[in-house]
Formats: sequence, C-alpha cells, structure tokens
Amino acid sequence: MSVKPSKILFLEDDVNLNETVTEFLQENGYVVDSVYDGDEAEVKMYENSYDLFLLDVNVPGLNGFELLKNSRENENKTPAIFLTSLNSIDDVSVGYESGCDDYIRKPFELKEILLRVKTLIKREFFHSKDDSVKIAKDIEYHTSTNSLHVEGKEVQLQNKEAILLKLFLQRRGEIISHKVILEELWGYDEVASDDALRTYIKNLRKIIGKERIISVKKLGYKFITE
Repeated sequence: MSVKPSKILFLEDDVNLNETVTEFLQENGYVVDSVYDGDEAEVKMYENSYDLFLLDVNVPGLNGFELLKNSRENENKTPAIFLTSLNSIDDVSVGYESGCDDYIRKPFELKEILLRVKTLIKREFFHSKDDSVKIAKDIEYHTSTNSLHVEGKEVQLQNKEAILLKLFLQRRGEIISHKVILEELWGYDEVASDDALRTYIKNLRKIIGKERIISVKKLGYKFITE
C-alpha cells in the first residue's frame, strides 16, 4: 500500500503568494487545497480531512482567528499555523487563544514554512496534555505507541481498524463523513469498500462498546469518549 501524502488547507488571499507557497509545498510532496477567503476555507474544513491548516489572518470573509476559533469549538483538533504581518503581542495572544499551534510572521522564507509544517505534522495528537486518551473506564489509547489497551492489556487490531480508531480519536466529538473515512482508510492504489468499513466499525464496537461509535444518518460517524 502506498503512503498517502499529508494534506494541507492553505488560506491566503494574496494570489501571487498563494500560488508560490502552494507550488512549493506540492514540490515537497504535500497535497494542498488552496483557498482565498475565510468562508471558503470553513466549507473545506467541514468537507475534508486535513493534516494541517496554514492560515492567513487578514482575509475576506471570516478572518483566520475567527475561522480557527469556530473550528476548535466544533472539536476540530487539526494542527494550525497562522501566517500574518500582525506583530503586536496582543495579536499573537489572540492567535494562540483561538487555538493555533504555531505562528509565522510575514515576510518569511519558504524554507521556514517547510520546517514548521514538517515539525507539526510529525505530531499526531494535538491539544492533549496526556500520553493516552481515555475511551472508557478500562479502555485507553496510548498516543506514543498508537496502541489500544483494554484492562491493561494491549489489543491487536487489523491495520485498517487501527487506522480507523486513530482517526476517530483524533477527531472525537466530530461528525466524520463517509467520504473522509474511505479516503483515510484506502490508499490511492486500493478500491474502497463500504462493506469492509461496516465490518471494521462492527469489530471496533465489540471491543470499545457500540455506544462509542454513533452512526449519523446520511452524514457519517461520530466517536464519543467518556
């Protein structure tokens, strides 16, 4: 199975800068969805799954601060970097309070963006202070080893079951669409299967409890922890 490249949502209203950064990131192996206003970015956030948000602040529609704040309030934990020419400590404070993980001031070198992007994408669980995620009373997911433990013992999962559980935990509390799940589980050289997905869901429910994975009619699934 081929390794899927990391996917970035890039918001920047300056056309030339948008094209330059997009091309640079693509040349370095990333898939980039580039948009020019905050409203379009918000739609993309809810329609797709991303590994990183790269957001300008002063853009048409929702500004970057408002956009990310709304996203965090909806339990989206995707890491985010702000690109901005704002320099005051108050602006920086607002940025971090809205939920960003890093800050790059304009003007910047393209190599700086690449370094920051690589560093953040290496991390897999964000806005969590612990090395484990508690799913239920005796069920925990260890983020450092990507392993599931029930009553203190590790449970072996099939590869795609493990990928699915990790996706649920990274986006717990969110409704994740069927489209996003299928894209995450199956590589570019594989044929996605709704029947197989239902089997993986069934198997996970047997281990962690059927009440943890909620089917949302015509939309997808929602994962809930204690």
